[in-house]
Amino acid sequence: MFTIGDFARLGLVSVRMLRHYDAIGLLRPAHVDPVTGYRSYQAEQLSRLHRIVAIKDLGFTLEQVSAILDEKVSAEELHGMVRLRRAQLEARISADLARLRSVEARLRTIETEGRMGAAEVLLKQVPPVRVAQLAARAADYESEAIGPVIKPLFGEIHRRVAAAGLPVTGPGIAYYLPEEDGAVLAHACLPIAAPPPAGDPGFEVVVLPGIETAASLVHQGSMDVVSSSFQVLAHWIEEHGYRWLGLAREISLHCPDDPAAWVTELQIEVAPEA
Repeated sequence: MFTIGDFARLGLVSVRMLRHYDAIGLLRPAHVDPVTGYRSYQAEQLSRLHRIVAIKDLGFTLEQVSAILDEKVSAEELHGMVRLRRAQLEARISADLARLRSVEARLRTIETEGRMGAAEVLLKQVPPVRVAQLAARAADYESEAIGPVIKPLFGEIHRRVAAAGLPVTGPGIAYYLPEEDGAVLAHACLPIAAPPPAGDPGFEVVVLPGIETAASLVHQGSMDVVSSSFQVLAHWIEEHGYRWLGLAREISLHCPDDPAAWVTELQIEVAPEA
């Protein structure tokens, strides 16, 4: 037998918590001294205590924990629940890190306001181009929503184009179309010289229309911080008497493993103000 204090130390919980578990019938002591009221526990009860703590940490209430334990959840089932919870926590951490990067990018944009030059913005004509493309929905235009969608799309379109035996004739192109519900349809495109062979290649072949006048800027670095470059373009468009016609493209000129070394051309279709 172990005193409640010793049992709490062995189970890595507090004495207060053990008393609470006793009060609600979740983990009764093996023995209670009728004179002193001191609680004593047996070593075999540690197994139930570990299950209680593990299931509670999955996000269940103590009432739900009791119900689960009464149904005799096996160690294998409990391991599965723990793995699921771990995956959920990892996804939450990843989302929080992406949100943090987005906040940092916004802060850098704010810090550089008034110091951003516009000499690198050029006007150019963009010819039409035949592309193989895949599309998928993102929740919105925020980088933490776009990134997890567009990056896998490019990996998949590269794989499918290679499987179709088609040579890629230029850098990847990304563009985004708004959906009625506020979501965004992200497109990952690869220029190809010829249409695919007969049959379903697993991607769509379209001709992206030419742009008569595009305001173009080369963005250096991760796309998580692209907002500052779009701000440069917005200022340039406004200050030089143009209006944005709504079509924007991202041309991946250089994409090494390190996103900080990426080089991306931003193109926005513009026209002179009437």
